Amino acid sequence: MSLSFRDALAERVLVLDGAMGTQIHAADLDLERDYLGKENCVELINATRPDVIQRIHETYLEVGCDVVETNTFGCNPLVLSEFGIPERARELARLAAEVARRACEKHATEAKPRFVLGSMGPGTKLVTLGHTTYDILKASYAEQARGLVDGGVDGILIETCQDPLQIKAAVNAVLQARAEAKRDVPLLVSVTMEVTGTMLVGTEMAAAIAILDAYPIDVVGLNCATGPREMGEHVRLLGQTCRIGW
Repeated sequence: MSLSFRDALAERVLVLDGAMGTQIHAADLDLERDYLGKENCVELINATRPDVIQRIHETYLEVGCDVVETNTFGCNPLVLSEFGIPERARELARLAAEVARRACEKHATEAKPRFVLGSMGPGTKLVTLGHTTYDILKASYAEQARGLVDGGVDGILIETCQDPLQIKAAVNAVLQARAEAKRDVPLLVSVTMEVTGTMLVGTEMAAAIAILDAYPIDVVGLNCATGPREMGEHVRLLGQTCRIGW
C-alpha cells in the first residue's frame, strides 16, 4: 500500500507545485466558451476545460513535484457570488480535486506517490475588516471544504491567511466537513506576513502561532507577500516556537 500523505510528510520533505493562476492565464482560453463570459473566474475552468487544469498539474508532476494543489484558491460561495455562481462552489471544488487526482494517479509510483492538496485562499472579504461576518465566512468555507473532501483530496491547505478570524472560520469549516464525511483529512495552514512585519490586519507572527496552537493542524507555514529576506525572522520564530508538526 502506498504511503498516506501524513506518513510521507513524516518521512521526508515533500515538494509542492508552483503557481496555478498564471499558468491558466497563459493558456489559450476563450472568454465566452471557457470562462462562460465570467472573466478571471478561473474556478470555472475546472468544469469547462479540465484538460487544461490536468495538463498544468502534470507539468509540475513531470519535473518531480510530490504534491499538486487544486485550482480552488477562490472556490467558495462568497468569492463566486461576485461572478453570480455561489451555488457552484461545492461542485467546482469537487471537480478540481478529481482532475488533480487523475493527474497524480497517472504519475504516481510505489516508490514516489503523488498527493493532492485542496487549496483554500483568503477570499475577498475579511471579518476583522468588517466585510462579512464570522458565521457567513465559515459557512462559505464549509461548502468549499465539502467539495474538496468529496473529490478525494489527501489534505487541505488554508493558505495566504491574512486575518485570525478568517483562519478560525476556515479551520472550523474544514473540521466540520471532515466530521460530516467521517474522513480525517490532514489540515495545513499557511499565514502571510506583510512588509510591515504583521499580517494584513496587524497580527504579529507570535500571536498567529499562539492562535493556531489550539487547533488540530498538521502543518503551519508561511507564504507569499514578501521575499525570502523579509520572511527570515518570521521563519526563525516559527521554527523555534511552533509546536505543530513533527
